[in-house]
Amino acid sequence: MLTFVVGKGGGGDDGKRAVAAASPSVSGSSAGGSPSPSLQDTVVPSPSVPPSGYELRDDTEGFRIAVPEGWSRNSVASQHGIAVVNYRSPDREHRLQIYQVSEASPAASFKLYLSDQIPKPPGFKKLDLQTLDDGEFTGSRLEYVADSLNGEPDIGTWHVYDERFVAADGNIYAIAAYGPDADGSGAELTNLTTALEWFCPPYTTCDADTGTD
Repeated sequence: MLTFVVGKGGGGDDGKRAVAAASPSVSGSSAGGSPSPSLQDTVVPSPSVPPSGYELRDDTEGFRIAVPEGWSRNSVASQHGIAVVNYRSPDREHRLQIYQVSEASPAASFKLYLSDQIPKPPGFKKLDLQTLDDGEFTGSRLEYVADSLNGEPDIGTWHVYDERFVAADGNIYAIAAYGPDADGSGAELTNLTTALEWFCPPYTTCDADTGTD
């Protein structure tokens, strides 16, 4: 996997440079500030067990997440916050990416990514952008397709769900799910929502039933 300089003003899945948390990138994306120590004891309730076919991963970056069983992991260092972490299926046709966002809000992060400042992957087409704020949860979800992604196999059109949200530690993270558009988007959306349901940020104590200390 190629490593690019992470910093403001770069590109995303076009493979030129990774932007500061504004672009879901094959090789990386930048992140925001470090977790607040005052929030280390925040309790995040979670289901008692992940769905069938998923397993919990206590990532070396300090967060916990549920990913499909048998997926491999790699990461790329970021100049800000946690490293950019990728979990991939054995055939490399499906991916979950987790990273920390540096913009002030999920909406601001997507505003930057969708602006002309940020190069897009070939064939990029925005399908939907939802604001998911409900008074307790703050987040936005972008759905798009692209003809190719840098460093990923040629599977035809990619279908992507990218959600950016304020986590229990007060920091903003992104979880993006990638897969073949030809298979429909159901698997990617399920992978995303399952990962989100089980996401426990660094320096945060989650529900005891899920096994977090």
